[in-house]
Amino acid sequence: MRAIWKGAVSFGLVSVPVKLYSATESHDVSFRQVHAKDGGRIKYQRICSIDGEEVAYADIAKGYETEDGEMVILTDDDMAELPSTSSREIAVEKFVPSDQIDPMLFEKSYYLEPEKTGAKPYALLRQALLDADRMAVVTVALRQRTTVAVLRVREDVIVLQTMMWPDEIRQPDFSIDIGEVKDAEVAMANMLVETLAGDFDPSEFEDDYAEAVESLVKAKIEGGEVKKTPTSTKSSGEVVDLLAALQRSVEAAKTARGEATDETSDDDSKPAAKKSTTKKTAAKKTAAKKTAAKKKAS
Repeated sequence: MRAIWKGAVSFGLVSVPVKLYSATESHDVSFRQVHAKDGGRIKYQRICSIDGEEVAYADIAKGYETEDGEMVILTDDDMAELPSTSSREIAVEKFVPSDQIDPMLFEKSYYLEPEKTGAKPYALLRQALLDADRMAVVTVALRQRTTVAVLRVREDVIVLQTMMWPDEIRQPDFSIDIGEVKDAEVAMANMLVETLAGDFDPSEFEDDYAEAVESLVKAKIEGGEVKKTPTSTKSSGEVVDLLAALQRSVEAAKTARGEATDETSDDDSKPAAKKSTTKKTAAKKTAAKKTAAKKKAS
């Protein structure tokens, strides 16, 4: 893994220099949109919804859309005035009981690795979190934005998990009317829970969809059902096309100047020689006429 951030965890007068690593990665199956006829990738253009013209990347600005649909354009100067921070500190604000934080607030997970000089205070913080069964609520600046996160222990490693802001959690706008619940129904539900009770083991679950897609793709490859497109091969096709285009351009320029091209030089060598001989004969006849005229005049 490659560290994506370096800083220090600070609580009280203790500072623990650490490195930050992304703790998760997505294995979700992704597909590309392609032309069903030949497998070519579908490209998208940046088209303005007002004038219908394609917009260059340099002309694209940030816009904030208000609730009534109006658009406010924000310039680079406007963005520079927004509050940002480049602090390299993970500041512990307080230690809270682990069961007080709703898992729905968790967003992104990172591993914290101590630098060599911070190994001992790192271990002390880790043990303190385990013994107290608490999480450390911290503030940290990632990508120049301050966010709230927690520190917790997972398999002897301190994990930093960024959190969503409270107003980012949506409230359900529906209610559930269950009517009357009988004691017998509750007892049966409890029995079902006890029947299926167990410990969570993530290795028991597999992404059967991703495996099915991989098997399907493998079968199609083995069956020869593959579209050979320029973007899906590592051949030098684009270079060959470029050379061919340049060659055609050179030949067109030579033709425009009346010069022999590479394609016609071999086949037209004899006619070209005849034309040259004809020109020489005509020149001799002209010179003979001029000489005769001078003799008559004398």
